[in-house]
Parts: sequence; C-alpha cells; structure tokens
Amino acid sequence: MARDRFWDRDVETLSRRDLEALQLERLRRQLTRCYEQSPFYREKFDRAGVAPRHLERLTDIARFPFTTKQELRDEQAAHPPFGRYVLAPRAAWRELHPSSGTTGNPVNTIWSAADVEIITDHTARTLWSFGTGPGDVIQNAFAYGLWVAGLAVHYAAARIGAFCVPTGTSPAPRQIEMLARTRATVLLATPSFGLYIGERLRQAEEAAEHPALRAGCFGGEAGTELPSTRGRLERALGIDAYDYYGLAEIAPTFASECTEKAGLHWAEDHYLIEIVHPETGRPVSPGDQGILVVTHLTREATPMIRYWTNDYARLDAAACRCGRTHARSPQGIVGRSDDLIVFRGAKFYPVQVEQTVRAFAELSDEFRIELETERETGLDRCTVVVEAGPGAAPADLSDRLRRALREALLVAPGVRIVAPGSFERTAFKSKRVIDRRGA
Repeated sequence: MARDRFWDRDVETLSRRDLEALQLERLRRQLTRCYEQSPFYREKFDRAGVAPRHLERLTDIARFPFTTKQELRDEQAAHPPFGRYVLAPRAAWRELHPSSGTTGNPVNTIWSAADVEIITDHTARTLWSFGTGPGDVIQNAFAYGLWVAGLAVHYAAARIGAFCVPTGTSPAPRQIEMLARTRATVLLATPSFGLYIGERLRQAEEAAEHPALRAGCFGGEAGTELPSTRGRLERALGIDAYDYYGLAEIAPTFASECTEKAGLHWAEDHYLIEIVHPETGRPVSPGDQGILVVTHLTREATPMIRYWTNDYARLDAAACRCGRTHARSPQGIVGRSDDLIVFRGAKFYPVQVEQTVRAFAELSDEFRIELETERETGLDRCTVVVEAGPGAAPADLSDRLRRALREALLVAPGVRIVAPGSFERTAFKSKRVIDRRGA
C-alpha cells in the first residue's frame, strides 16, 4: 500500500476557516495562561493596555506587544536564570536549549514533557513532508547537546520509523565513512556543512560510491532557499535538497518544504505567523515582504507571544500543489534585519553576496565579507574574499565577480580570491561577516 503523503492529513489539509478557528481557540488559551501565570507577560500586557479579553478575532493579536530577544536577555539577567516567563511546573521540565549566542548572551528555552511530544511530532511532519519515512536511513549531522536541531531530528526519526545515524558534528571524513557504511538515504545538516561534505566527496572521487543518498534537508543558516546554493548541494551530493526553518526560541523546525519545493510550509496549528512592516510593526499587505513574527499556540513551558524574529519573509495563504493548506513562504527566509550591511550608503545582506558568488562555477562554496576602516582616510572598506574552486582560476575571474557584485549590491566591494581550503569548515553556522570597523 502506498504511503500517505501527509503525516497528519486531517490537520495538514484543514480549510482556512477551520484552521483559523483552531488558532483562535488556542491563542485565547495561551494569552490567558501567560497573563495569569507569568509576571513578565502580565507587566508587558498591562503597559500596553491589553488583556486576553481583548482578543475577539485573530487580527486582534496586533494590539498585543512584540517580544524581542533583548527583552528576554534582560528578563533573564534581572530574574536569573530563566526569567519569569516559564509557565510549566518544575516537575514537567525535560530539556534546556539556549540560543546560539551569536548575537549576544544566549536565551534559555525550556521544553516540558508536553513540548517535547509536540516538537517531536511536527519535526516528524517535516521529515515526512519531503518523502522520508520507514526504511529510510537518516544521517543526522546537526549538532546534538544544547543545540536544538540534533535531538529533535533524532526523536522524529524514531517517530516516523526511520533508522537514525547520529553523526552530529563529526568531521567530514567520518561523515563520508558513515554515509558509505550505513547506506544513508537522507542527510540533515547546515547548508555549509552539506557543501563541505560534497566537496570532500568530490576530492576523494567517492560521490559515485553513495548511490543510496537521495535527499537532504538543510537549515540552521541561510542558503537552501537560494536556487544557486540549492543547485550546488544537489550537484555535489547527487540528491534533492529541501529547505527548513527553525529558531531556538521557537522550535527546531516549524516550517519546511514538501516535495514540490514550492516554499516553506508553516505549522499553523502550533504557531501563529505574522508578517509586519519592519519600522511600523503593522501588518503588511498580503504577499508583501516584512518581518516574521511568531506566537506559540501550544507551547507549555516558555511560550513566546509575538516574537520578533528579525527575519524577512513573505506569506502566501494559497494551498500548495501537494494538497497542504497551511500558509507558505515561497522564497523561504529572504534575509535577516540584523545581518544588514551598510557600506558607503548602500545596504545589502550576506545572502545577496552568497547568491552572486555561487553563480560562479569556478569558485568554491566558501566566502567571507570583511569590513574594516582605512586608517589613513577613515573610510570603510568592504572586501569579498572567496575560495577558488579546483583547478586554475581564469585570469579575469576577479573582474567578473567584482562586476557581478556591483550589479547585485549597487556598490563595488573589493574582491580577493584565495586558495582552496583557506577557510575553516564547521557543522555549525558559518561566520560569513568579519566586521573589524571600530576595532
């Protein structure tokens, strides 16, 4: 019998009317819990002059204040170690997962027993949505330990009846060895680590020795949403590559692609998704780009109400060709507001540089953006440093890349091409921007 394409058909194909009714019911319950049990949220709501009784329809969520990462840091510093927004009783706590701390002090998130169950189930939905199921061998190259993704995928692999190979952040040679030994069919990793594994396979001329590998799901950093990066992953590993999205403060994954590759499907039964204007905070028109704001509808321990993610996205409420009815972001996450680079009056994001660099087959997958201030003039200088690909680089490669970057960014950064292997590879988020201005 053919496997159902849906993990939870009834939920994933809800009509928009029924889905919004479910969201409203769960949102009312969550706001009431937060107001009655959390001094942190009660004070926020009181300052804004709102209370749970003011929520009559979903759009009324716009009356409630946003929650920011800095607020959470301040709250945890004032009321250590976890702040006053932990709602689950201590006996129900099961796991602690801090954020990465790449933009400041980590924010601690607690999962209760009920949270672990829900997170496992909708991570299973993620795996199932791109065709993974019983009989698959999943090589899980996400970090384990405090980082959220590794354990969630591990739990979900068991839930769907797959065999999990927990390689975590093992070095690339070990990853390659396990791909061959276990005949893994699915790889989960960050895009940059997936590209590195592909690079090492190519160097060892071993790609043909892994015919079982057919799919990969990549997240934890930008990349897979870009056609150029997705194409490189698919060519390097001989697979279909899928995008997924998660945040430590929200969930390891709460949006993922199906086999149609038509954008991220949001798990709207567990999360209320808003797209708002970055300056006014008001809802944007349908289909317009704005800041992604997320509210937990079912989180027990540390619920986030209108969490300001700093990530840019668009929302499309039309049903997907796969039959799923939850809203999608067709281009995935299109940028991050706190990654914005301002250079000589121009504004651009690292993802724009990535898209340009990866259009050049003569270059490797690794690059850095270096920012510094010239001591003599006091002017800022921006240099895009890229590793050369295998073989001799054409003499005009730097000039062609410089022109392409100027066209994409509307400013002309410097370009430096360095030898293959110059940059350290990591299974974690790759550090793309080195900002020495003011150092």
